[in-house]
Amino acid sequence: GVLHLHVQPYAYDAASFNNFIAGLLENMNPFPGKNSVIVMDNHSIHKSNELREMVEAK
Repeated sequence: GVLHLHVQPYAYDAASFNNFIAGLLENMNPFPGKNSVIVMDNHSIHKSNELREMVEAK
């Protein structure tokens, strides 16, 4: 199911994507629980150290 949704009229940049992930993480569970995995493609905004730290801190 959908855990978090954000619609905006412009493309995501790293900052707006990180804000989206921050909201998503509030609705996720620790691994290996239900709703505990994020799948992302190889886009450059998915590879920032800030994003990695945010996800690993959850």
